[in-house]
Amino acid sequence: MYIKSLEIADYRNYARARVDFCEGLNVLLGGNAQGKTNLLEAVCLSSVGRSPRTPRDKELINWRASRAKVKIEVQKRAGSETVELIIDRTQNKSVLVNGMPISRMGELMGVLSSVFFLPDEIKIVGGGPGERRAFMDIALCQMSRSYFYLLQRYNKTLSQRNRLLKSGGFTADALDVWDAQLVDSGAKIIKTRKGYLERLGGYAAKNHEFLTGGAETLDLTYEGVGGAELSEIAEAFAADLKRGRERDIALGYTHPGPQKDDVCIKIGQTDARSYGSQGQKRTAALAVKLAELDLNAAEKDDMPVLLLDDVLSELDVPRRQKLLQRTAGVQTVLTCTHIDDSFKDLSGYKIFSVSGGRVE
Repeated sequence: MYIKSLEIADYRNYARARVDFCEGLNVLLGGNAQGKTNLLEAVCLSSVGRSPRTPRDKELINWRASRAKVKIEVQKRAGSETVELIIDRTQNKSVLVNGMPISRMGELMGVLSSVFFLPDEIKIVGGGPGERRAFMDIALCQMSRSYFYLLQRYNKTLSQRNRLLKSGGFTADALDVWDAQLVDSGAKIIKTRKGYLERLGGYAAKNHEFLTGGAETLDLTYEGVGGAELSEIAEAFAADLKRGRERDIALGYTHPGPQKDDVCIKIGQTDARSYGSQGQKRTAALAVKLAELDLNAAEKDDMPVLLLDDVLSELDVPRRQKLLQRTAGVQTVLTCTHIDDSFKDLSGYKIFSVSGGRVE
């Protein structure tokens, strides 16, 4: 798939803009704080329904306006589709797919699949476990609407169990009911994540080898509730809940479960989460994101759009060149402040000049 056009109105620092992308590499060129990242953010918003930079939609509205609009036309194998979002200061966000309002955000998943790498994506490696869980969940939600609804169901059950624990007014039988519901959906989430990470790991290792010229190896493993088969995971999760019940009651929240799991990321024999250098963490995070692209394309039979924000400035010239080579055959939207020798062997890319909320 590829984005044919992006239209925005009263979005961030833009009054109005339209960008007609090419199917290959698109370079958003301009100085800092001119609006390049805002365009990528609008694509992310159209892809997963929320901004990767803020949980507050109203921050996306231009300060002079009362509402913002984003519209994207996507070309897919089966034809073109449109996604339109309207963000109002006084009403809930509206999302339309092919001109029709959707009632559930899950209906947006997969319409426009994107893989985005923002400057703080290094948190996939160097950040806390929540960053790595969020990475897996966002990727899986784009690949599977059923996973999106499964995650919603689990989080709702978890919230209700936690409220019950905090209230203090419960019986053992009541907790047993919530535990059974947690185990049912939680085991499926863990099973899905483990399978995803196992498949992702091979692609991540290959991309990391390419980016580092074979100088280092990358390995991903899931850390959390044990078991391989669904029945084994469910049994282990139920045992963890039973064993930790007294602690949960004392603390007022649920400790075990997929909301606590993590991903171990090793470069060679070193745990990159704690001991990797900034350069190693950034390269590993980039390899994981490129792996997400590969896996999505292999299993959905359609290549997602790749969004790269200011990634070149953090890489040395050889790795910049390798990354740009790697974008061949993928619609890529890249932001940067200047064109350097990394682009010398490329052809057919399109440059947009971005300045003060204007695109040319």
